[in-house]
Amino acid sequence: MANNGAGQLKNRVAFDKRGTGSDGAGGTTTVFVEQFRRAAGFTHLRGGETVLAARLAGQHTIVVRVRSDSLTRTVTVGWQVRDLANGTVYAVRDIEVEDNRAFISVTCQSGAAS
Repeated sequence: MANNGAGQLKNRVAFDKRGTGSDGAGGTTTVFVEQFRRAAGFTHLRGGETVLAARLAGQHTIVVRVRSDSLTRTVTVGWQVRDLANGTVYAVRDIEVEDNRAFISVTCQSGAAS
């Protein structure tokens, strides 16, 4: 990403992993369980054929940039990211450790089944 440094991390997000919870009838169901929270920077993707097709389907693609640490390095496709300011839930689609290894870029999509 073009951003350089933690000054661009102005948002707060929670990272959720699939887990199990009660279904209310004595059984279990798959739920997302919060693992940790981090400061993050958002880059909203606007162009490209894939991004435009997703927008037509009611989906929005963003890149969530966080500092690389022992917890953020555990995130995988199948997790979700929640914007703590407005509650928007994004499915994690791709994870990339940046060249400087200090940050991780997580490509996410809202309006998509996880």
